[in-house]
Amino acid sequence: MLSEILSKTECARCRVCCVFDETDIWEMPLITSELAAKLQKKYPKLNLKKMGENTSCMVIEPKFDKKGLCQCPFLTEKGCALGDEKPFDCRIWPFRVMKKGDLLLLTLSPVCKSVSSRPISKIAKFAVKIAPKIFDEAEKNPEMIKDYREGYPVFAVKEQ
Repeated sequence: MLSEILSKTECARCRVCCVFDETDIWEMPLITSELAAKLQKKYPKLNLKKMGENTSCMVIEPKFDKKGLCQCPFLTEKGCALGDEKPFDCRIWPFRVMKKGDLLLLTLSPVCKSVSSRPISKIAKFAVKIAPKIFDEAEKNPEMIKDYREGYPVFAVKEQ
C-alpha cells in the first residue's frame, strides 16, 4: 500500500514497526477473528489472545526478551512473512487511524523515520488519496481505531 512513498526494501530494512517495548505495546497490531482463524491454521503454534469481552479482535501474545523487547513472530530477515495476509494495522503502517471525540483521524507515527523524512507535501498528498479506503476499513472494525495520542501528525479527518 505504501509503495508510492516507501520501497519494500527500505521498509524491510528498518523493522521498527515490528518490535515493541513496554511503552509502545499498544501499537501491536490487532487481528480480526477472520484473519486469526487463517493464521492459526497456517501457524498452529501462534499464541493469540482476545482483546476483551466486547470485541472479536485478537493480538499476538507478547513475549519479551531480556532487553524488554517483543518482536513480531512473523518478522524474518527478509521482512514480514505474512505478505498479503498482514493485519490492517501492519498494512497501513506508519499511518494510524485514531479517534478524538467524534472525529476519525488518519495520523502518521513519528517513529517511522523513513516516511517522516519524505517531503511533507508528498506524505499529505498520499494520505489524502488513501484516507477514504482506510477510514472505510476502520469503520468495519471499530475496535481497531486507537485513541488519539499527542505527537501524531494528522493528515486526514472524517466526522463520525
